[in-house]
Amino acid sequence: MKKLFSVVAAGCLLSLLLVGSAGAQEPGTSIRASIPFDFIVKGRTLPAGEYEIRRLMDEPVGLLIRNLRDKHDNVVFETEPVLGRSMPKRDELIFNRYGDTYFLSEVFTSGEQTGEELYPTHKERELRSEMARNQSAPETVTVATLN
Repeated sequence: MKKLFSVVAAGCLLSLLLVGSAGAQEPGTSIRASIPFDFIVKGRTLPAGEYEIRRLMDEPVGLLIRNLRDKHDNVVFETEPVLGRSMPKRDELIFNRYGDTYFLSEVFTSGEQTGEELYPTHKERELRSEMARNQSAPETVTVATLN
């Protein structure tokens, strides 16, 4: 039974990667960034390193983030549109920092005022509530991309 589940899971992941590769043929669907700290996406901790983010589908916007050095470090996640503070000149990844824990929060493409916002995880909501009780807020950290 475990072997069957592993085969099915591997097939699903391969299908998602193939869909991501097909979508990457369109201009502007892939961005790369060097992230200097460990961070969390959809509840999964990813190590510092060079990453690529690709669009998988349009509505809801599905994105795939993958480590360029370790193909096992990847996460598929959904986002919703968010209006940015200003129009970025470069692609940007926005992280919320709670102490030494970073959560990917938003993805912005250069020249576009609307970005993509990730849904906060249960752990991030807990940390945000704890900080609010202490009358503090998370720090926002921006990483410009390699493009």
